[in-house]
Amino acid sequence: MSAPARRGLGSGRPPPQQVRIVGGTFKRSVLPVLDRPGLRPTPQRVRETLFNWLGQQLTGWSCLDAFAGTGALGFEAASRGAAAVVLLERDAALVQTLRAAQARLQAHAVTIERADAVTWMRHAASGRFDLVLLDPPFGDAGLFQAAIEAATHLVKPDGLLYVESGEPLAHPPDSFELWRQDRAGAVCFHLLRRNSSG
Repeated sequence: MSAPARRGLGSGRPPPQQVRIVGGTFKRSVLPVLDRPGLRPTPQRVRETLFNWLGQQLTGWSCLDAFAGTGALGFEAASRGAAAVVLLERDAALVQTLRAAQARLQAHAVTIERADAVTWMRHAASGRFDLVLLDPPFGDAGLFQAAIEAATHLVKPDGLLYVESGEPLAHPPDSFELWRQDRAGAVCFHLLRRNSSG
């Protein structure tokens, strides 16, 4: 665990900001939230809604959390039975914290890679994942669009693409249909399904 994540533990000072896993094997486990530029963890209400849509159990699924940050989405998927979860994060301090959480939770299905998410996705094998989770930093329309374009080929036929943004998604990418969408405060979130022929 990195120094910022340790601050306050057993010292009488306030504990670090944190998020809790809301379901599955790791339910109620805490993930620290470091003070890093652009880091905005998916709110608990949004995660609860997303995994209600997904049906709670992801047994055997292969998942990608492309802008992992705290790892809340990816660890949530692993907690609910996903067989393989890849977390991508380029910030070294966040990667260190993710690896500490992986060790503490003994999350053996989770793989953590320090990488630029868009570059990694562009070069990864097509049709690899049942679920791709995209939660890029808000406010960068270019990054948002690039992330979607890089991610679509990774989703298996009938697989799912989760997209979180500051604005409603104008239209789904080719070969995808919008299955569910909602809004919680400033967060718009969408679940898209890839056509079986796509």
